[in-house]
Amino acid sequence: MKKIISSEHAPKAVGPYSQAVEVNGTLYISGQLPINPETIEEQTAQCLKNIGAILKEAGYTFDNVVKSTVLLDNIADFGAMNEVYASVYTKDMPARVCYEVAKLPMGAKVEIETVAVK
Repeated sequence: MKKIISSEHAPKAVGPYSQAVEVNGTLYISGQLPINPETIEEQTAQCLKNIGAILKEAGYTFDNVVKSTVLLDNIADFGAMNEVYASVYTKDMPARVCYEVAKLPMGAKVEIETVAVK
């Protein structure tokens, strides 16, 4: 059964999608954008904070994350993003892919999508 997850502690969807959807013990979190931070480090931290709020709302933790997709508007920011990302995932890291994209919504430098499983 599909359950829509929404946290007041993460930005509301800016289009026709849900913050997250849970199906059969798997939580699919839509790409999270930072709204106000300026630097890549601050933006990555905000994305991860948003993800944490949605995980918590659904009864999951970062330990349940099995896959992340990271989108960067400049692959040169990979190291800075990775440093912040590593502060959240310190053991049993999830699978991950990182792409450079031409542009991200709302002028963001980074967007992170997440899948978690119980």
